[in-house]
Amino acid sequence: MVQQEKKLIRKAALYSDDANFVCPNCDILMKYKHGGLYVCDKCGAEQLNDFGKVKKYLNEHGPTNAIDLAANTGVRRSRIGEFLRLGKVEIPENSTTFIHCKSCGTAIRFGNYCANCVHTKNIQGAYIGDTPKKKPEKMRFLDLE
Repeated sequence: MVQQEKKLIRKAALYSDDANFVCPNCDILMKYKHGGLYVCDKCGAEQLNDFGKVKKYLNEHGPTNAIDLAANTGVRRSRIGEFLRLGKVEIPENSTTFIHCKSCGTAIRFGNYCANCVHTKNIQGAYIGDTPKKKPEKMRFLDLE
């Protein structure tokens, strides 16, 4: 593989969650472990995809808003929104800001639609969001990768 191609593969891997990560030391494909973490079998180097960066930041610093999360991790706000809609990340119960059901607009902590809309409108294949309750909880992750 030409050096220029290797650089392009590495650069593409940095900007895509679905890309294969190439070890910067060994130039071999890294293996996906869990929670957005890729590890080189040869030298043990580690890299995080977008989800891994978000998860690591939240584990270390606790819940934060999407603007600060994007600024501190380098992950686009729209990508963080995707993680919320897919249920990979949840907004904590005691938050003052939530995402909204795509049908009725009620506040939800994750997903696309509230449970009420899914059941009453018979929406198929949707991520059902949890409506906020009064009890404070901490951020949780669903590792669906």
